Amino acid sequence: MEKIRCKAFGKINLTLDVLGKRADGYHEILTLFQGISLFDEVRLTRANNEGLVLTCDVPSLSTGSDNLAYQAAQLMQEKFPQIKGLTIELKKRIPLAAGLAGGSADAATVIWGLDRLYELNLAQEELVQLAARLGSDVPFCLYPLTAIGAGRGERLSFCPPCPELWLVLLKPPFGVSTKEVYSNLSQVKITRRPRLDQVIQGLKATNKEMIYASLGNVLEESTFALYPQLKIWAEEISALNGVKKVIMAGSGPTLMAFVDNSQAAKKLTSSLKKPNWSVEVVRTITGEDLVGRMMSDE
Repeated sequence: MEKIRCKAFGKINLTLDVLGKRADGYHEILTLFQGISLFDEVRLTRANNEGLVLTCDVPSLSTGSDNLAYQAAQLMQEKFPQIKGLTIELKKRIPLAAGLAGGSADAATVIWGLDRLYELNLAQEELVQLAARLGSDVPFCLYPLTAIGAGRGERLSFCPPCPELWLVLLKPPFGVSTKEVYSNLSQVKITRRPRLDQVIQGLKATNKEMIYASLGNVLEESTFALYPQLKIWAEEISALNGVKKVIMAGSGPTLMAFVDNSQAAKKLTSSLKKPNWSVEVVRTITGEDLVGRMMSDE
């Protein structure tokens, strides 16, 4: 093959608990990752000349060496000399700085795609080890199915599959600093922690109500303290008809409103008209979605 086009699925945290600070400065977390149907497109093309070129349809996103997809390609070129000239084209659909792992998904998909484009036939464990060198979320984004993440999130153990859940992603027109959110965590009182054990039981029983009741994100306490209006919005959305649960994605600022089905999701979006917000209707993904992650070339 000379080129390949792939889906880079975003991810959410159904639960996110912070257990403490580690000696290396990172925080020890326990989380339940889940891939979602919102994806970026990553096109990889062999080039005759040596080098690496990254382009993106979002002008504000850097296409240099600070971009995770660029770093992923560099890593693969260093590891595998047969990967010489390469062009990467990103078509972004996952909002930037939204807590949905768009950058990590792109990086993971570059690794996954290059393995296939150059027929490297790497084992899953090898791909995961490469991904872990780029960031805590990148290993999960290689195979974004329901999984517990421990340590910094890079130690993965897969779980019973999540039943199809529909949700509306609502990102206000500002970003938050993940570093600031974690730093501020010690200044707030954690009043409620997610119940990972109960969510797992809900997954096993395919009991959506049990899952909704046990979702949670302790980073909300910190982010809401830094951005009080975000907490007000979360409460307002929670009170809307048909909304089962609202939690924050990652360190924010995206809010996730869980609903019964796609019709309820579309109805909710029509009732939420906030200027300059990014609003996306998504669902949780399954192994069938990953089977179709390689896209036909246009």
